[in-house]
Amino acid sequence: MVFIHDTEMSLRAAAALVNTLPETDGAGLDRLRTQEDLDAYLSEFSYTGSFRRDDAELDAVRANRRRLRELWATDRDGAVPLVNAMLRDGRALPQLVIHDEFDWHIHATEPDAPLAMRMLVESAMAFVDVIRSDEWKRVRVCAADDCDSVYVDFSKNGSKLYCDTGNCGNRMNVNAYRRRKARESA
Repeated sequence: MVFIHDTEMSLRAAAALVNTLPETDGAGLDRLRTQEDLDAYLSEFSYTGSFRRDDAELDAVRANRRRLRELWATDRDGAVPLVNAMLRDGRALPQLVIHDEFDWHIHATEPDAPLAMRMLVESAMAFVDVIRSDEWKRVRVCAADDCDSVYVDFSKNGSKLYCDTGNCGNRMNVNAYRRRKARESA
C-alpha cells in the first residue's frame, strides 16, 4: 500500500470528481450536471456529515473540480500553495475520528460544514500526504493521446500510464498492435 486507506480513498474521490469535467474524456460531456449525478458520485465515494441536496450545494461541489484539477497541472512544490489555500478556505482543524467501518482517521472539518468544503478539505489533506511522502510522481494525467483524465498511481512500482475512466490502456495497446501489424505487412 502506497498511502494509508483514508488518503487513498480521498485521492480516488478527488480524481473521480476532476474527471467529471467535460474536457477530461475527449467527449466534452460534463458528468456532474444534476443532483442525480452528484448522488451517483456520493454513492461511490461516501462522505460523512450533512447534505443539503440542493442547487447551491451542487454548484459548490462543481466549483471544486477546477481547483482540484490545478493539482494535476503542477509539480510538488507548486501544489503546496494550492493545498494550503484549500485548507485555509476550509478552516481545517484536523482531528482523529472513528466511525462506521473505518478505524482511526483524520477529519479536518466539522460534520455540519458544507459538503463542498468537506470534500475540498479531505482532498487537500490527502494531497498533504502525497507531498510529505514525496510521491508526487504518482499524480498523473492519462497518457492516452485522446484522454485528459487524471488519476493517482497506486501500483506498487508506480508504472501505471493510463486512467481508469475509460478503456484507455486497452485502446492504446490495440492501437500499438495495429500499427505494428501494419508496419510488418508493409
